[in-house]
Amino acid sequence: MNNLKRSFVIFYALIIYALAELVWWGYLLVKMMPSSLAMILGEGSIFIVVFLAGAYSLHKSINQERKLQEQKKNFLLSVTHELKSPLASIKILLQTIQKRDLSKEQVLNFINKSLMDIERLDDMVENMLLASKIDNQSYTFPKDKFSLSVLVDSIVNRLQITKCEGTQQIIDAEIEPKIEITGDKFALTSVVTNLIENAIKYSGPCETVGVKLFSKEGRIFLEVADHGIGIADQEKSRIFDKFYRVGSEDTRNTKGTGLGLYIVKEVLDKHQASIKVKDNRPVGSIFEVVFD
Repeated sequence: MNNLKRSFVIFYALIIYALAELVWWGYLLVKMMPSSLAMILGEGSIFIVVFLAGAYSLHKSINQERKLQEQKKNFLLSVTHELKSPLASIKILLQTIQKRDLSKEQVLNFINKSLMDIERLDDMVENMLLASKIDNQSYTFPKDKFSLSVLVDSIVNRLQITKCEGTQQIIDAEIEPKIEITGDKFALTSVVTNLIENAIKYSGPCETVGVKLFSKEGRIFLEVADHGIGIADQEKSRIFDKFYRVGSEDTRNTKGTGLGLYIVKEVLDKHQASIKVKDNRPVGSIFEVVFD
C-alpha cells in the first residue's frame, strides 16, 4: 500500500512538472515568435487535452489497482478469519469429547456440529479453487444432463437448520420435481450453495430464506429470497465483482471472502444463464437465475 501511495505522489508531481514546463516553453515560444501565437495556443491546447486525457486514464488505472490491493488485503483477512473460526470450533468440540464423559447423544451432537464446520471449510476451499481455475482459464466446465431438482433439494437439506426454539426452519423451499438441465454439475452446485449461504448470511437470526425452482414458458427459474439488509441500487452492479462485498469494511459484521457471487456470475455466464438481483418486499433481496 505504501508503494501505491508513493506512486500517486510521483504521478501527480510529474503531471505538475510537465504542465509547468509546457506553460514555460509556450511562453518562451510566444515571446520569440509573437506572430505564431494562434498556432502555438492551438497546438498547445491539443497537447494539453491529450496529456490530461492520458493522465486521467492512468489515474483511473492506478486507483483501480489501489482498490484491488485493498480488496485482496481484506480477502486475506476474511479467509484467515473464516478458517480460524470453524477450526477453533472443531477443536473445542473434539477436545470436549476427548476429556469429558459424555452421553452417546451428546457425542453425536458434537460430531454433527463438527461435520457442519467441516462442510463449511470444504465449501470455502472449493470456492477458492474454482475461482482460481476460472481466473487462469484452466477449468473446462464439462457438461452432462442431470436433475436440477434433486441437486437443489439436496443442497437445501444440507444447509437446512432450525432456529428460534428449535422449531423454525430457516429455508422455505418450493422445488418443482423432475426439472433437468445440461450443465456442469459441480460448478452449478457451487452456484446454488453460494446463493443460499449468502441469503442466510445476510438474514436476521429468525428470518426465513425462500428458495424456488420452477419452469415457465420453456425456461428454468431459480429464485433465492431473503429478508435481510438488502442491497443499495448503486451496489447492485458491483456485487458480482471479485472480492467485492456489500457495505464498508470498517462496519461490516457478516463473514465471507467476496468470491461467492463472483463465482455465481462466471459459472452462469458459461451456461448462457442470466442472474439479476431485485428488492424483496418489505426488506431484503431476491436473486433470480434464468436458464434459457
